[in-house]
Amino acid sequence: MRMGSESPLLTLDDVREAHRRIQDKIVRTPVLTSATLDASVRARLFFKCENFQKAGAFKARGATNAVFSLSDEQARRGVATHSSGNHGAALARAAALRQIRAVVVMPRDAARIKLESVERYGGTVLLCEPTLQSREETLQRVIAGSNAVMVHPYNDFRVMAGQGTVALELLEAVPDLDCILCPVGGGGLLSGVATAAKGVNPSIRVIGVEPAAADDAARSLRAGRIVTNADPATIADGLRANLGDRTFGQIRRTVDEIVTVTEGSIVAAMRRIWEVMKIVVEPSGAVPYAGAAEGKVDIAGKKVGIILTGGNVDLDFLPWLAQPPQ
Repeated sequence: MRMGSESPLLTLDDVREAHRRIQDKIVRTPVLTSATLDASVRARLFFKCENFQKAGAFKARGATNAVFSLSDEQARRGVATHSSGNHGAALARAAALRQIRAVVVMPRDAARIKLESVERYGGTVLLCEPTLQSREETLQRVIAGSNAVMVHPYNDFRVMAGQGTVALELLEAVPDLDCILCPVGGGGLLSGVATAAKGVNPSIRVIGVEPAAADDAARSLRAGRIVTNADPATIADGLRANLGDRTFGQIRRTVDEIVTVTEGSIVAAMRRIWEVMKIVVEPSGAVPYAGAAEGKVDIAGKKVGIILTGGNVDLDFLPWLAQPPQ
């Protein structure tokens, strides 16, 4: 990581170092294709399937890099974070690999499958009210009381570097991509992916996709400053976070565009992937394909990487079910 005039800069070297650190602790996920989905958008789509990643999401990369970057003295203090689920499970898993304690603050309305995943990996869950303020305040109390090392879900260069390894692997598999569509919530994945992709191929376009109901990243990029959402009401629970100063700084330097998609298109994209590709993706993971399917990005005739970020879904509450089971 080198220093810039605005803030420290994440570099391609940081991402490559992260990949060397974590490659034996994660899965090199497959890149899948579908002639049916290609035809529907008149482009060639290459899906990087992080729904097959350890703990069910790309978050395993950043959390593992962060935990294994700690000194022995730091590691003995344990780690703590707040999370809607995927980062929490990933941190709990990484902590278990290093044999240290992990505490995860989660909102009371978190998906049951995600809460259980944190506990299954040995993490301690503390529930809080379903607001970002409550999550952050509860986490600060945990850290004050335990001296644990905070591993932020996204606004952490170690996490951002780990997430960027997704792009390294994708471009090794498909070196001549024209663009990459990547979901954006807090921006850890998008900033890491854009840094790695632009470092490998400066001409590639990197486009963030987010729910219109949680459009802080798009508005922030237009405004040139961080604009927050107080209570984003989107089915894509992994994308409800606001950008951090580190992720926003990196996104401003490296991301070409951020587009938004409707809730209906997210559900339709999720279902389409399930039906056509026969794989499980969660709403947040379907968001970049929704951007392609909704025509928000001009990709006709191009080779497009799409990052399917996770597959942690509560099967009792699929969004296309008319009524949840009693």
